[in-house]
Amino acid sequence: MYDYIIIGAGFAGSVLAERIASQLDKKVLVIDKRKHIGGNCYDHFDKHGILIHKYGPHLFHTDNKMVFDYLSQFTNWLNYHHKVLAYIDGQNIPIPFNLNSIRLLFPDYQASLLEEKLIAKFGYGKKVPILDLLKEDDRDLKFLSNFIYEKVFASYTSKQWGCKPEDISPEVTARVPVHISKDDRYFQDRYQVIPEHGYTKIFEHLLDHNNISLLLQTDYKELLDICPESGKIKLLDSHFNGQLIYTGMIDEFFDFKFGPLPYRSLQFSLTNFAKKSYQQVTTVNYPNDYDFTRITEFKKLTGQQADTTTIVKEFPQDYEPNDPQKNIPYYPFFKDENIKKYEKYKQHSLQFKNISLVGRLAEFRYYDMDDIVERALNVFQSEFLK
Repeated sequence: MYDYIIIGAGFAGSVLAERIASQLDKKVLVIDKRKHIGGNCYDHFDKHGILIHKYGPHLFHTDNKMVFDYLSQFTNWLNYHHKVLAYIDGQNIPIPFNLNSIRLLFPDYQASLLEEKLIAKFGYGKKVPILDLLKEDDRDLKFLSNFIYEKVFASYTSKQWGCKPEDISPEVTARVPVHISKDDRYFQDRYQVIPEHGYTKIFEHLLDHNNISLLLQTDYKELLDICPESGKIKLLDSHFNGQLIYTGMIDEFFDFKFGPLPYRSLQFSLTNFAKKSYQQVTTVNYPNDYDFTRITEFKKLTGQQADTTTIVKEFPQDYEPNDPQKNIPYYPFFKDENIKKYEKYKQHSLQFKNISLVGRLAEFRYYDMDDIVERALNVFQSEFLK
């Protein structure tokens, strides 16, 4: 009945389903345990009529024209340049930390000196990971790097990941560098947009094909019997000879053969206010004095006009599979020992030619939205388009 079975209706699964259905004219079954499509990118209108992102704010930005052009088949876009402030020493300053941040925090003579030294050392427009800046011997740059590390980076990172920044892979710590510029935008990508009618509409269009069947609120283990030794698959007691594409947690898929991999989870606290605006910009980070890491106001992200506004506070936490308040794995936890354990799973998976692992959890790495769309397109091109 089906040529491909895809577990997970997020970007990885939905893009692959669309490509296989439309380009190969093959039958695809998409299974997801949630009651909605879109994975963590799912958005919907709350009871106050505000379009919210159920699993935290999602911001589309990319330099990849191929990805942008592909998704543009399934949505119109609204231009949006994300700006973030951080509450530091009683005031809001631009984040990522940049030359404007220095001017707001330090006296003019000190700010000028720090600006001159940063530009002389690294060049205007450069982005410097904070852990690299900490290695500088210059007294003034050392002062600045220590200030940024303590006031902006360390506490936020510790809350987000539950450990010190030095204990996390550079793949994570390098994501928010110091910007040697006056550009207050959080991203500098060529394309910075949001979908005109929300992310869920993109997934509806991706999966709207006669060759695609969709099962929601379904645990794939209720339908599939996968032999851990041979990789042979049964679908409802019938042999399935097609390709299985899995986008969930790789350790769970292989029944924790090499032990569980750690992930970080999040709790979201949503509040609606009877006023048109809550804060100055879409997102304000709180690196130091609060349990939550940031507050996002959705209207400023979507451009929606309404008399009330809804915000979300984010509370990072450990992933606990048996706790319904903590059982959504948002981020793989990158530490050397965890990556080594993942490599065991990866090597084990290579023996199963009929099983493809694609996605943030399946590949135990950090993908932004554009990254995972690119990854799915490349997997289709290299593995299935023959």
